[in-house]
Amino acid sequence: MRLVGPSGEQVGIVPLAKALELAQEYDLDLVEVAASARPPVCKLMDYGKFKYESAMKAREARKNQAHTVIKEMKLRPKIDPHDYDTKKGHVVRFLKQGDKVKITIMFRGREQSRPELGYRLLQRLAEDVQDLGFVESNPKQDGRNMIMVLGPHKKKTEAMAEAREAQAARKAERQGHSAEASQDVADEAPAAEAAAEAPAAEESAEA
Repeated sequence: MRLVGPSGEQVGIVPLAKALELAQEYDLDLVEVAASARPPVCKLMDYGKFKYESAMKAREARKNQAHTVIKEMKLRPKIDPHDYDTKKGHVVRFLKQGDKVKITIMFRGREQSRPELGYRLLQRLAEDVQDLGFVESNPKQDGRNMIMVLGPHKKKTEAMAEAREAQAARKAERQGHSAEASQDVADEAPAAEAAAEAPAAEESAEA
């Protein structure tokens, strides 16, 4: 077999007995890493540590994996300004998080004969958030509804990284304020002690 040392160095082609002897000498495991190679390749390693590190790397990869999420926001064609601003705020938040947003305009009764109202509303919304997202799927009629999909300019991975950085910055800022408060208390303690000792000194002098 071809043997690889614990630090990745090439030991060379050795018989199985010699490889097992070296493994025992180094107090390591003899692990086959390329069974289909000719000759097969084995490595000296701490297999338990290897499995643990592999599991941690896989866990970290899953943690940082970006999952595309499609959020949905429903509006009425004759939505009032306050509700529109609220709904737009949610869309802005979703796009900042790197998520797609499906916008659905729901028509009722006679509103179904005025599809242009929904189209204009969707165009308005797309223009209002154009700095954060783009129209991925143009408005189209779907029964009583009109649907448009907005995609974020920012990738999900970028949004996640920025969120982690912001969280770390807030944590550091809180720790800084806490340290300043502790220092202020420490600075005030000697002054308080001096103030408490002053009346006692005056009483002794009068006595």
